[in-house]
This record gives sequence, C-alpha cells and structure tokens, in this order.
Amino acid sequence: MDFEFTKEDLKVRQELREFIEKEGTPEMFRETEDNGDIYGAPLGREIIKKIAAKGWLTPGWSKEYGGLEASEATCYAIRDEMGYMGVPFGFVAAHMAGPTIMRFGSEAMKKEWLPRISTGEIEFALGYTEPQAGSDLSAISMRAEDKGDYFLLNGNKLFNTSCHIADYHWLAARTDFEAAKHKGISMMIVDLKSPGITIGPIITMAGWRTNEVSYEDVKVPKENIVGKVNQGFYYMMSALDFERNFPLGRYRRIFDIMIKYAKETIVDDKPIAKNPLIRQRLAQMAIEIKATYLLYYNLAHILDSGRIPTYEASMEKLFATEVAQRITNLGMDMLGLYNQLVEDSKWAKLKGSIQKYYQTSIVETIYAGTSEIQRTIIATKGLKMPRR
Repeated sequence: MDFEFTKEDLKVRQELREFIEKEGTPEMFRETEDNGDIYGAPLGREIIKKIAAKGWLTPGWSKEYGGLEASEATCYAIRDEMGYMGVPFGFVAAHMAGPTIMRFGSEAMKKEWLPRISTGEIEFALGYTEPQAGSDLSAISMRAEDKGDYFLLNGNKLFNTSCHIADYHWLAARTDFEAAKHKGISMMIVDLKSPGITIGPIITMAGWRTNEVSYEDVKVPKENIVGKVNQGFYYMMSALDFERNFPLGRYRRIFDIMIKYAKETIVDDKPIAKNPLIRQRLAQMAIEIKATYLLYYNLAHILDSGRIPTYEASMEKLFATEVAQRITNLGMDMLGLYNQLVEDSKWAKLKGSIQKYYQTSIVETIYAGTSEIQRTIIATKGLKMPRR
C-alpha cells in the first residue's frame, strides 16, 4: 500500500509553508499561541483571510462555496501544516459547522453561510456544554420557545471557548420539552452580538480563555435553524465526528525542537541524545507520532470514500491527544528542574515552551469529549460491546 502524498499534495503543503514564513509575524504567532490556536483574534484573522483567498481554508469544498474541490487528504495535510507553522488551525465554522451545514442545511442556508465561512469572514463558537450537560449532551436544557417567526432562548452554556472572539454561536437548544431527551434538541446559528447574551471568562490551567455564556430572552430567527427542528442532536453528533480529528502538527514541532535540544545539549562531555534512556524514549515517541498520522489520514480516506468517520474519529482523537501528553512528559523529563521555569525567566530552557505545552496537552484530552468518552464510543460503536 502506498502511503505517500501525491505531487500536488506536496506542492500545496510547500506553498503553504512558504506563504506562512513570508506573511507570519511574531505578534501573530504569539496571539495564536495565547488563544490556544483557535480562530477569531485580530492578527489571526488577517493571515487566515489571505490563506482563505487561496482556497486553503476550505480546500475540500466545491468551488461554488469557495473551495478547491481537493481531496480530504489534502485538507488534512493543510490543517496539520498550519498547526506545525503556528497559525490558527482550530476552526469551528470551516471544520465543524460548515461540513454539517453542507450535509443537512437547506440550499438557502448553504448560500447564506458557506461562502462567508470559506473566506474567513466569520467564525463560529461551539455552544454545546451546559453546567449539567457536559459528556451527556442529550441533557441539554437551554430553552428555545417557539414564538412564531423566531425562537426565544433562555439558559446558560459553559466552556464555550471562542465566544469572546467569534461572530456566531453554533448552538444546541431544547425546542421540544416533552420529547425524549435526544429527540427535542435543535441546532441553530445565533449572532453573538444579539441583545441578552452575556459572555464571561474562565481561564484554564493552560492560560487559555474559555467562557460561560448566559442567554436572557434572546431572539433567534427561524431561518437560522439548521436542518429540521428537533433533529439537532443528530447534527451535533455529526459535527462532533468532524471535530474529533486532531492534527498533531503543533506537537510534532515541539518534538522536533526536543530532538534538536537533545543533540545540542552537552552533559558530562556528550550530547544527551547519546543517553540510552533518552534515545529509547525519543525513538518510542517517533513511532507513536507515525502511528498517529496513520490514524489521522485514515479519517481523510474515510471521508474521501463518501463516509463520515464515527468511532474512527474517536480512535484518532484519543490516541493523538494522549501522544501529545507523552511528548510533553518526555520534554519535561529531559529538561529536569528547568522544566518549572516559564518564558520570563532568564534561566528558562526553550523559552519555557515545554511546560506551557505540557499544560495545554492536558486540556486537549478533555475538549471534544474526554478520553473516557472516546473509549466508550470505541467500545460501543467500534467493538459493538454492550453499553452496560
């Protein structure tokens, strides 16, 4: 079996890298890092709109909606390269909501939203989790009452990360209060500037901001409903399958930095790369990174085959985020006591990046469904094991 990229894929990847090297600025890279690589902050918007103008934001979409009609393998390669190079690569609109609209939205909704997404003009924020509904998204209780030509929303959302820099909320709310839990939810698009929305910060251990969002008598036009009313739980599950692909590019870059550090750092008159334990652990991580990419590009193959990955997406998300943790764990061990120093310290090694990514890697095993949830999906959907 040939796992190599086509010449066209390699060309696009090289062009993207050269473009980012030319257009990227230290301020933009720092802004991206501080925001956890999500899209919406000012400097990130500038470069992503330029990337989008070349069709690289939504390369797999049809030309009608601003894409290049490229293969999913090309799309996945571009996203991974964006992560490696340090530009925003976490897009709710382009990578989660957009594909869901493409499959379930009306023609009018596609024409309204997809072109604006593909240009980078707008970004969405996920609006799933609530104080009582985290892993069990069927327990969503935000009320959306039918008022004729609009829905009236009241309730709270929690850990909605990019709401402070996004334009719209990709929101799940309960529209049927008598139906079974998973049958009374609808998906809708809400303008985050709507009266009645209050957004408050929650700072994670990684230093990233996520948000608590309150809705008080917020009006949402009915034309903003995605697909059919009360079918939103199924659309949300589909969007989650798109979300659960984790490009390892950012941590591959950290691993490359660790390799360089091991070769150049001298202890007892020899590079630490010659230490048998460090060599063995670096080799093990290189193997696991290769395995992660096989899982990652298998998702692209599934999509190119006309299917939507389900448990396969959970497999990749679980393995990749835990590999990211093992990469940073090894980096912390290699630095010894220097691993406690942040970038402001003159004694910090590698500008304090390892301890920073050590903390972010923990956060990433939680979002889009915890590792425990991914294992449950793999067991029930992949291995066909009973739920109890």
